[in-house]
Amino acid sequence: MPAAATPPRPRRPSPPGEAQVWLTALGLTIGVCMIAGLLLLILVRGVAVFWPQRVTEITLREGAGSALRDQTTLAGEVVRTQERPDGGGEEIQLHVGNKDIYGFNFHWVQAADIVSRSQPADLIALERLEYGDAFGRPLALTIDGAEPLPATHPDFRRRLAETVHTAETTRDLIENIEKHEIGAINRKLAKLELTRKTNPSPADEPARAALQAEYEALATRARELRATLGDASLQYRSPTGDDKSLATGEIVRFFYPNELGTGGRLAIFFSRLWEFFSEDPREANTEGGIFPAIFGTFVMTMLMSLMVTPLGVITAIYLREYARQGMLVRIVRICVNNLAGVPSIVFGVFGLGFFVYVLGSKVDQSFFSASLPTPTFGTGGILWASLTLALLTLPVIIVATEEALAAVPRGVREAALACGASKWQMIQRVVLPSAAPGVLTGVILSMARGAGEVAPLMLVGVVKLAPSLPIDGVFPFIHPERKFMHLGFHIYDLGFQSPDSEAAKPMVFATTLLLITLVVVMNLAAILLRNHLRKKYAASTF
Repeated sequence: MPAAATPPRPRRPSPPGEAQVWLTALGLTIGVCMIAGLLLLILVRGVAVFWPQRVTEITLREGAGSALRDQTTLAGEVVRTQERPDGGGEEIQLHVGNKDIYGFNFHWVQAADIVSRSQPADLIALERLEYGDAFGRPLALTIDGAEPLPATHPDFRRRLAETVHTAETTRDLIENIEKHEIGAINRKLAKLELTRKTNPSPADEPARAALQAEYEALATRARELRATLGDASLQYRSPTGDDKSLATGEIVRFFYPNELGTGGRLAIFFSRLWEFFSEDPREANTEGGIFPAIFGTFVMTMLMSLMVTPLGVITAIYLREYARQGMLVRIVRICVNNLAGVPSIVFGVFGLGFFVYVLGSKVDQSFFSASLPTPTFGTGGILWASLTLALLTLPVIIVATEEALAAVPRGVREAALACGASKWQMIQRVVLPSAAPGVLTGVILSMARGAGEVAPLMLVGVVKLAPSLPIDGVFPFIHPERKFMHLGFHIYDLGFQSPDSEAAKPMVFATTLLLITLVVVMNLAAILLRNHLRKKYAASTF
């Protein structure tokens, strides 16, 4: 007899909601991939700013170099290659430098116009204080009017490196004289001027004369040092065929890009990276470093956190533990939640109107009347910026703290009260330590939002370039009235207000990468502290 056919097993019906689960997972995966791709793009483009590129020399066909004064030879770093929008073939963007010659730093070349390409070993890259980079062939080095040392001499590169290093040391001395020593005299003169207005004394004039004489001596010394920066000069031939002379005091760094190996490129990379972290900006913020912006962002974020955390925690404790729960408290909570959705620029307008124009002017009239009509606190500063962002992030702290307080078990509270603790002792020693991880979650979120805000800062104290830091070694060491630089505003300024957008684009990626890194580092520190507190007080949740 034939074997009986096995009946098919019935299919199990899919659990309800399985399709929605898979769609949610798909959406999460797409979101994570988009974020990872964006971060990878910023990382690659940001790090590439500091890596020295090879310089390519290109020969064009006759009549193809109209934008370059009909030159048929140019040299520069290849930035990118793309197809022309009109379908006319491939085009190449070069960083040609030599802005003092061409009037621009970047130039597009049609691939069809290129006759030949090469990377000669004798090309030199010069990073200058002004006009950006310069590319060319070195000819000779002249020091103190002596016989020029030709570029073919065996000691040429060593002597050039020595003169550039000497010029760098001289620039540091000039900066120390002008910024610190002369700055200290200017502060003393300003203090004497205020004293003369409020409480004049016969001894003021001799003291003023002595300070003025000291000022003149230092200014003369700075002028003499500045004059020595032109004692040595480098003669080089640009790709246009013009012979140029450049004072070594204008050279920040030089290297032969087509001769560099991996070790040499790494040395240039870390040198540029250190300059980026430690120096002031130059060339309309498109070159140099961004140390003032890093420092200003960090100080402002810390001040904001110190101001908003106590206020937010106290408010949440009152609303959760002390206030009679009713219509009024519900209205307050609704208002707090609505404040979280107010556009940040509205907080900036409020900060400008209340903190700067009202509180600032009152402070000036009460404590700095001798300085009027020049405002001290009646203008934007890091104090008003921190207070404005503290108000902006206050709802986040209040909501997170309330939720953390509500999560503390009722039994823990009753046990503390049963042991004879007062209500405040119970809150202080039992509830708050148990809720500390949730409070720190709110602090982390507020720090992340405050560090990246730009719109309100534009109204209450951030500037394109700040001559002085808000915290320095000058008494009283903390200067809350000073304006400051911020990484977010620095990115906005480079991306939308720079006169040379192509030159600013690499710095935009580098600054964006640094801002993300700074926010991540501050958040990681807060997260580690939160996890430590969570483990420490884990027993209180049982």
